[in-house]
Amino acid sequence: MKKDSKIHDKINIITFLTGLAAASLYVYNKLEFSHAVFQNILSSPDHKELVYDWRFGKIHYTKSGSGAPLLLLHDLTPGSSSYEYSKVVSELSKTHEVYCLDLLGFGKSEKPEMTYTNYLYVQLITDFIKNVISRRTNLVASGNSFPVAVMASHNDNSIIQKIIAVNPQDLYELSQIPSKRSRLQKFVLNLPIIGTSLYNLYTNKSYFTKQFSEKYFYNSEKIEENYISAYVEASHIGGYHAKYSYSSYIGRYMNINIIHALKEINNSILIIAAADKEDNRTIVDNYKYYNPAIESVFVARSKQLLLLERPDMVLKHLKTYLNI
Repeated sequence: MKKDSKIHDKINIITFLTGLAAASLYVYNKLEFSHAVFQNILSSPDHKELVYDWRFGKIHYTKSGSGAPLLLLHDLTPGSSSYEYSKVVSELSKTHEVYCLDLLGFGKSEKPEMTYTNYLYVQLITDFIKNVISRRTNLVASGNSFPVAVMASHNDNSIIQKIIAVNPQDLYELSQIPSKRSRLQKFVLNLPIIGTSLYNLYTNKSYFTKQFSEKYFYNSEKIEENYISAYVEASHIGGYHAKYSYSSYIGRYMNINIIHALKEINNSILIIAAADKEDNRTIVDNYKYYNPAIESVFVARSKQLLLLERPDMVLKHLKTYLNI
């Protein structure tokens, strides 16, 4: 009886401690999400904010200027949002009707609990162009959103005219399909409390500060506090639902081999690449190998987020290519 009583006491202690740990993590997660979004940096007072009620969720976007339409797509990495274009939208709006949106699962757009794939975003921008822009558009795609533009154009060549890629993803990385390890990572991140806690550790201020100083910017003196805060905020709007696009990203569910489509599309394509991003010249050469018609320019003293670090040079090349 005494032995059974001791076992019962141990079980009660373990249950209590487990519950206490879970409650602590829950409180930690709630505090992280509320603290991350209180500055409201992603609001756009200079541009009217609109909502496209898409079949999988509400898409927030801004529309500004007049002229030929221009659609801006942000990267698909953690913390990405239309804020990436905040330094160039106003200038582009002087000559174009500019649409700048937060893709599903990012920024201020809805973040449903689902697996996010390249084809999902192909559907989104195809529907957005047809239902909102209603004309063939030029398109700027940053980072991992360039494959979305390529596949959308390959599926329907009537919706996109010129494509400008800003630091597109490595074709080799794009071809990597979900593995046992990446699927496990996605599964763990999607867990209710533990996964959410891990997500908060991966997307806190310290994480983005390191990313900006090591990968995103060439000159750390140009990093503004608002940049980091905007990425922290974008990755936390929507509470724990914000983690599902990230889990799909690290799970490789957004990847797709675009080589076949890249060979076949006949869009005019320009790649604007950062000169100081690791292996970027090889990455660009690989794109041009499969589609020799692709043009490219390199921007000195810049890394991944050259839209924020060197907006002057990006605008210069955009204006030249768009015949402004």
